[in-house]
Amino acid sequence: MKKLVNDPRRFVAESLAGFARAHHDLVRVNASPVYVVRSTPGNGKVAVLSGGGSGHEPLHAGYVGIGMLDAAVPGEIFTSPTPDPILAATREVDQGAGVLYLVKNYTGDVLNFETAAEFAAAEGILVRTVIIDDDVAVLDSEFTAGRRGVAGTVLIEKLVGAAAERGDDLDSLAGLAERLVASVRSMGVAIASPTVPHSGRQSFELAADEIEFGIGIHGERGRSRIGMARADELTDLALDAVLEDLPRLPGERVIAMVNGMGATPGAELYVVYRRMAERLQGIGVEIARSLVGSYVTALDMAGFSVTLLTVDDGLIELWDAPVLTPTLRWGA
Repeated sequence: MKKLVNDPRRFVAESLAGFARAHHDLVRVNASPVYVVRSTPGNGKVAVLSGGGSGHEPLHAGYVGIGMLDAAVPGEIFTSPTPDPILAATREVDQGAGVLYLVKNYTGDVLNFETAAEFAAAEGILVRTVIIDDDVAVLDSEFTAGRRGVAGTVLIEKLVGAAAERGDDLDSLAGLAERLVASVRSMGVAIASPTVPHSGRQSFELAADEIEFGIGIHGERGRSRIGMARADELTDLALDAVLEDLPRLPGERVIAMVNGMGATPGAELYVVYRRMAERLQGIGVEIARSLVGSYVTALDMAGFSVTLLTVDDGLIELWDAPVLTPTLRWGA
């Protein structure tokens, strides 16, 4: 294993320390318990909080800031944060209007955020939770009961964060998040496995001519292992899986996302986006906005995912609203 690692046991802590120094104007990292918050509080609005295992950077800490998340709680690599840091972050960002948890559908994340919400309620903090499950690859996996939460999480965090910034109340934000979850689908493909620092070996093995179709963001298995193919063919496979599952798509407008899994060059992601855009145009789907890049990764896994979210004028307005985070920034 060749990694820019000192002590694998300190990998997440050292990464967060560097993140804090690099983005001190936007975020503050609390060292014990570990969580990331906005450097400037949200002026009485509903707080939006998310989190999960590390190794998916820039998710979630990279989306803390104006117009997006108020806090993110990272766990160790591919491991849910425990309730204690979630509760501590909740206390810090609550300004009396309540806190919305956006939680990817992984068993550990769901249980630990639910526990933190119960503790927060006992302290008089109003918390609502929305579970994100946009992955169409598998119904259940070794990490989940039900579909996994993957790249669509970024789109939901942006839109809900914008609505919170304009002053929407907690019930409205929870309703918006639930509507978005029902309208977004994702599918991923891996062409090479990630290497977890503390183990020093790849999560799974692929032959030179194999890919994992329907991969999860922890390197967990997907729908099937199939032969390597041209970029357009792999894009078609992933997009077809999304199109089969997303209701009422022809004639709709979408935010279209091509996400890199950590080790895929941007040039290759644009090859995928080109094919996806051609296909959508051919069936009468308008791409209203797009996002191409590595936004929800699995350490150094090579591959991509495609995500479609159906939108209307109101959602496009929220997407275009100012955002200022370490990773996404426009209009601010």
